[in-house]
Amino acid sequence: MAIAEKQLLKHYKTMLVIRLFEERVEELFGKGVIRGTAHLAIGQEAIAVGVASALKEHDYITSTHRGHGHFIARGADPNRVMAEIYGKKTGYSGGRGGSQFMADLSLGFIGANGITGGSIPVATGAALSAKLKESGKVAICLFGDGASNQGTFHESLNMAATWQLPVVYVCENNLYAMSTHVKDAMAIENIAGRAIAYGMPGKVVDGNDLFAVHDAVSDACVRARGGEGPMLLECKTYRLSGHSRGDQCNYRDVEEVQEWGKSDPIVRLQTALLERGLLTGERDAEIRESVAAVVDQAVAFAEESEYPDVSTLEEGVFA
Repeated sequence: MAIAEKQLLKHYKTMLVIRLFEERVEELFGKGVIRGTAHLAIGQEAIAVGVASALKEHDYITSTHRGHGHFIARGADPNRVMAEIYGKKTGYSGGRGGSQFMADLSLGFIGANGITGGSIPVATGAALSAKLKESGKVAICLFGDGASNQGTFHESLNMAATWQLPVVYVCENNLYAMSTHVKDAMAIENIAGRAIAYGMPGKVVDGNDLFAVHDAVSDACVRARGGEGPMLLECKTYRLSGHSRGDQCNYRDVEEVQEWGKSDPIVRLQTALLERGLLTGERDAEIRESVAAVVDQAVAFAEESEYPDVSTLEEGVFA
């Protein structure tokens, strides 16, 4: 299903918001303004927006430890996302979850997860619920290449295929699980090839192409909604940032980074919009100025918000 032209500028802006938001988080961590950890997805914006743009309002989506972009693409308020990273009570988890643990059920965003592969069985369970209730919902599960080697991946795909659950597994293959290259972690070329072992279709997608991601996820959702079961999509991409705070990326070749930089998803979409006459240099400057204001506002909101009161320490704790 093609993206309507009137939506393309909106998606372009969302991708820019995610990029600038992540770059600001990286800057703030470097200055010690915010603490803890954060896993950035700079360079992977087309997947976040491509997936979100293909979903219906009531669909489910689960994320990963690298999930700020997924959440914002799904409709999260950047102010509250930044506040959560700051540990403030106005954040999505009241300042208790931080970068890796945010959710908003009203958006169908079941949540990010700090455990590698931890969201895969969650999405599978959500899909089982959707099937039993005949709700027409589809669950989208985002995870990284490293998670595809976890037992939860194999168990979940086997269950989903056996029970024909309405779930779409979207692997963001950015080539590295922390500092380990995929070639050193698996003997196959494509993770999508594993789908055949579970009796479901698998497809490799250009993860830096918004249109390709949107179309692939849309088709998979139509299939799932029609009762044809799950599908595994592998989106080939590259994180232009480090794995997490303090990662100097010494394990990567400069040539490799430069080569992947030529496939920057935002530049590719910008070029496509210019060629279609949907964007001009002047309009682009206006969009980027408005995006910078959004991120500035998010930081200001977070800094002005209060920390949770110590008296609420035991609230929301299940034991």
